[in-house]
Amino acid sequence: MSSTQSLHSLAFRVMRLCRPTFHVETPLQFDPCDLVVGEDLFDSPSAAPRHLLHSHPPSGDSSSADLTYRNRFVLGDDSDAMGVPGLLVLPQSFGEIYLGETFCSYISINNSSKFDVRDIIIKSEIQTERQRIMLLDTSKSPVESIRAGGRYDFIVEHDVKELGAHTLVCTALYHDGDAERKYLPQYFKFMVSNPLSVRTKDTTYLETCLENNTKSNLFMDQVKFEPAPRWSATVLKADVHHSEKDDFTREIFKPPILIRSGGGIYNYLYALKMSHVPAKNEGSNVLGKLQITWRTNLGEPGRLQTQQIIGNPVTRKEIDLKAVKVPSIIFLEKPFLVHLSLSNLTEKKLGPFQVWLSFSDSKEEKAVMISGLQRMDLPVVEAFASLEFQLNLMSAKLGVQRITGITVFDTMEKKTYDPLPDLDVHIREFRSVSYQHLCMWSFVPSESHQAMFHIHQPPKLLPLHPSHIHGQDTILFI
Repeated sequence: MSSTQSLHSLAFRVMRLCRPTFHVETPLQFDPCDLVVGEDLFDSPSAAPRHLLHSHPPSGDSSSADLTYRNRFVLGDDSDAMGVPGLLVLPQSFGEIYLGETFCSYISINNSSKFDVRDIIIKSEIQTERQRIMLLDTSKSPVESIRAGGRYDFIVEHDVKELGAHTLVCTALYHDGDAERKYLPQYFKFMVSNPLSVRTKDTTYLETCLENNTKSNLFMDQVKFEPAPRWSATVLKADVHHSEKDDFTREIFKPPILIRSGGGIYNYLYALKMSHVPAKNEGSNVLGKLQITWRTNLGEPGRLQTQQIIGNPVTRKEIDLKAVKVPSIIFLEKPFLVHLSLSNLTEKKLGPFQVWLSFSDSKEEKAVMISGLQRMDLPVVEAFASLEFQLNLMSAKLGVQRITGITVFDTMEKKTYDPLPDLDVHIREFRSVSYQHLCMWSFVPSESHQAMFHIHQPPKLLPLHPSHIHGQDTILFI
């Protein structure tokens, strides 16, 4: 679109320069043999009659011209079945412009008057919502003259890096035939769309989904994830089994990845790993950015760089307290040991520490308490080192209970850290008699008139008088 002013000798004409497209003839042509023989003809051509194989003359034979166009669908050559005669079509409209492409325009300034114009200063610039970019400026070397009916042509290029409305501004400052100084501005507006929708999900892995929003196929030359300094990334690919020869060929000639027009999707998966070197900006959740390059059907290049991809918030902890081992069997009112590990995640020494069991705001008595001294002293922990210790606890209630409030206090920094996450344990009742399970007792008579029998728990032989048992009986005890 342009807005022109009257009473001017000059006028700008703008044509977008882009690659041509293939001319496709529709409907597709067919061979008459297919109507009679079908596709099986190519499996055994000798089985078909010869007059069918040569039922139509070559398309180049002028003597066979048919003015009735009865044979307009008949194949003149096997390649005609593609419907692509080899002709290229120049752009018929301004078309769509996408982020990452190179906007190239052929601009012609025409003199439509009957007089020559002189000393023409031509400027061309791109205006966006954020900036103005000069593409051409002839202020230092003006065009001397454009004769009546003549023109002056030039080409401008611009790498599109912003979305939204763009305006190509073309201006000319010149002397017309009456030696009057005139100023001609013209504006050509166009929209820049996003060619790809990039969606990401991050946990330990970063999943990137690319969606083609254009009307043409995109052949991805490169999709590269550039991680932030504190991260390292490895691209994960499906296991595809090729021969060694194919692998060597594919390394040299890497086939591009096709994302089809109108919503085609391709996914990339990257494994992220945080480096051990502490970052200067601790707690930053910037993962990195994507560098994407592609080409369209006829090789038109495009390049896109995403903004920084933001992951889930990362909170840097100074220490890490975790349970290493908890007993599987715990008895009521009997002490038990919980093995804990305290890790220093910083680059400096921390401590000494004190560990205790903090009480909640509720007035309920804790089911699990410390057995012995209520505070345990721990020494200094070196940078990036760990310390293992044991906490002696005891439970006052049966059933499934929760160990809560194991807290670490830094006596040097006077700082209390977050408590250990709650631990669930099962508390059983302690019995002095070990015959808690169903046991099988088998009697075997002996010559000494005493019976010997065996129990499963505990493994022990006990005497029994034979007058109480008759024959080879089996006795059940609970």
